Amino acid sequence: MSSGRLRETSASIDDFVQLHDGKANPVTPSEALNMFSASGLRSVYSVYSADGSLTLHCLECPQVSFPPLPLTSPSFSPFGVPTVDEWRDLWAAWDLVTLGMIPQEMLHQKPIDLRHKCLFYIGHIPTFLDMLMSKALKEPNTEPKNFTLIFERGIDPHVDDPEHCHGHSEVPEKDEEWPSLGSILAFRDRVRTRLLKLYSDLRNGSRKLNRHIARMLAMTHEHEGWHVETLLYMLIQRAGTGTLPPPGFAVPHWEALAEQWDAIAPPNTPTITIGPARVTLGHDDCEGDDFSSDVAEIIDGHAFGWDNESPARVVEVKQVKMEWRPVTNAEFFTFYKDRKEAGLPASWIEDEDGIKVRTVYGPVSMAIAQHWPVLTSYDALLAYATSKGGRLPTEPELRLFFDIYGVGHWGGANVGFRNWHPVPATTGPEEFGGRGSNGGIWEWTSTLFSNHEGLFPTDHFPGYSTDFFDGKHHVVLGASYATIPRLAERRTVRNFYQHNYPYAWVGARVVYDVLDV
Repeated sequence: MSSGRLRETSASIDDFVQLHDGKANPVTPSEALNMFSASGLRSVYSVYSADGSLTLHCLECPQVSFPPLPLTSPSFSPFGVPTVDEWRDLWAAWDLVTLGMIPQEMLHQKPIDLRHKCLFYIGHIPTFLDMLMSKALKEPNTEPKNFTLIFERGIDPHVDDPEHCHGHSEVPEKDEEWPSLGSILAFRDRVRTRLLKLYSDLRNGSRKLNRHIARMLAMTHEHEGWHVETLLYMLIQRAGTGTLPPPGFAVPHWEALAEQWDAIAPPNTPTITIGPARVTLGHDDCEGDDFSSDVAEIIDGHAFGWDNESPARVVEVKQVKMEWRPVTNAEFFTFYKDRKEAGLPASWIEDEDGIKVRTVYGPVSMAIAQHWPVLTSYDALLAYATSKGGRLPTEPELRLFFDIYGVGHWGGANVGFRNWHPVPATTGPEEFGGRGSNGGIWEWTSTLFSNHEGLFPTDHFPGYSTDFFDGKHHVVLGASYATIPRLAERRTVRNFYQHNYPYAWVGARVVYDVLDV
């Protein structure tokens, strides 16, 4: 069992014994995963007995582990103010990725051309937190204040015209003009200390918590969660040629896992019919109301979100047939062999041994990753869907499918670093009523990311959503294996990427229209 942090938990040794003693009321696989992660443990590999009554789990105690979110109650929301423990779990993940997976020689390199060099992101995270704290608390920024000029905001240029980009920081042109890693980390530590002091002041009553400050804490926490994943999908492009594997995590036993994945039975039918139905998108969480006297101090039980998640709105979904599972690497490989103009997915790499699939541990063979969902652009997956006589789902259609058949982190989904790679999707089996997970990826929708009635643009982070109402970004739903539980579990979360952006961990499932009789 590898070294790491063991989290305090209410789980007892009897709970763990129950996992494999074959007695009545056996613990389900998802319950076991939740028990492990609540204790700071991780299942590396599991062996099942022939009759299914016994399971042997090989566990490790990794440096990063995210427990399941507490259950919601009328007076509590797991999407309220993040706790100090949540911050520490997130910092552990961020530090592991930035300091454990990026070698010194990569700090001034760009893993992908459309983003900044690695060092920028190490400085961006504490700078963003410090700036939003200063703004919300009406206090000066932490020294050195000129970090705001370099690290305030990153870039998301148009793929087809990189000169076209929203407002962003102007970064130094020469390596020697950048702040040193040591100065950035010292700044990071001062900002984290400042944040912990704010929590202390809120606890002892020297500063009063209101919805404005609470929203700032929720946004800065989730912003860092977003960037853990963003940085990883950049770094995976250099895995095996620069990027280091995650330290403190066992390298997967690929061949043994592939044998288990090959044995998973597919659903009895490839599609499921859903709808017609009414679906509620979003929730009521308007930032513009945060200073209203009737809600300003109401924090308990309130779920915060990003501006594009609000307000709640009801839409109609017509009857459609939807694939139980996203398109796999193997399925897309068959398509690619005949349609190379679709382009090699950025999640693949071709060498003298053929096409392989990228992981943070380095490329693995297609035979190992064939059942994983393929990760590629909207355009490529739309071409695949069209070749099958289908299309990609709208946001309401995919939301409806997830509402009925998704199980989430509590149900064993591959999110929150349960793995450092996708796994085969599990939705569809009759014994679970079709419920399961999509393997740990985001999924494309055909819905453009755009304005909607009642959206109140955030003042904490101006332009967060509105800068990308450009007709090029599509809404994506779901969560990847590197999405923190807080983002993965909130039903209203919407991510967004350009239709021809190939690097993000986004796949898709095919939808077929049901003709009216």
